Amino acid sequence: MTDQNDQPPLLKVGIVGVGRAGSVLGAALRRAGYPIVAASAVSDVSRLRAEALLPNVPLMTPPEVVAAAELVLLTVPDDALPDLVAGLASTGAVKSGQFFAHASGRYGIGVLQPATDKGALPLALHPAMTFTGTSLDLDRLVDTPFGVTSPEAIRAIAEALVVEMTGDPVWVPEERRALYHAAMANGANHLVTLVNQSVDLLHAAGVENPTRMLAPLLSAALDNALRQGDAALTGPVARGDAGSLAAHIDAIEEISPEARRAYVAMARLTADRALAAGILKPQAAEALLEVLAMDPGAPGTGGAHDG
Repeated sequence: MTDQNDQPPLLKVGIVGVGRAGSVLGAALRRAGYPIVAASAVSDVSRLRAEALLPNVPLMTPPEVVAAAELVLLTVPDDALPDLVAGLASTGAVKSGQFFAHASGRYGIGVLQPATDKGALPLALHPAMTFTGTSLDLDRLVDTPFGVTSPEAIRAIAEALVVEMTGDPVWVPEERRALYHAAMANGANHLVTLVNQSVDLLHAAGVENPTRMLAPLLSAALDNALRQGDAALTGPVARGDAGSLAAHIDAIEEISPEARRAYVAMARLTADRALAAGILKPQAAEALLEVLAMDPGAPGTGGAHDG
């Protein structure tokens, strides 16, 4: 039996960008036993996060963080990542054999090429979760899927890091990284817009507490969709109720042409999926499509609202 003291020491971790994600991922690595040896925090809010989640970790400049670490975690906004990597590589701080990881969903390992050219080992570890930047996120991180991309030779190391942060590694090929991120953003970001748009319409309908009315319906719909896929579709489009659809479009148009355009676009997509799933019958779909074609903002109809 191997003595625990014979295990190799864990990598020294440096964090560049102590935002909501960086502070939590750093705390998760520290909880797993990784020494956090340095971090960079520019804003006052970032410094407060560092004090709360990474106490006693020295705050340094990004090149100093890289020089001190064996595993560098880059947790900055997506748009800042390419210039940051290029800048760090130009400082001479990047060491051969050093791990460079980022938490961006948008990018794979290609964005780390300037560091890779210096001998660094690139990892893309994207947690499929929104962060508050507080200790509450540590419990929410348990079993959270991470989109993982790395060279095949170090895939096991990338996946092990995710497991040690209590996450669940999910492999994403480099060439599919943008599509992966689009899918995640489409679900998470547009869901928020859709929910709040529904809240606004209920307010306009005179409902005093729209969120209370929507909560059980939307919670059930989300759960059913994740469990059943397109079989969870209900409502006028799935039923082929063209009359209700027309009434909805007219009512929403009075409140918000923008909301009406969104409703019609989603109704078209829903009809396509319901047809493909065999839920909506072709003859019923014809009446629905006629209503959607008559929409004042539909492409090709000359609607005043869209042009």
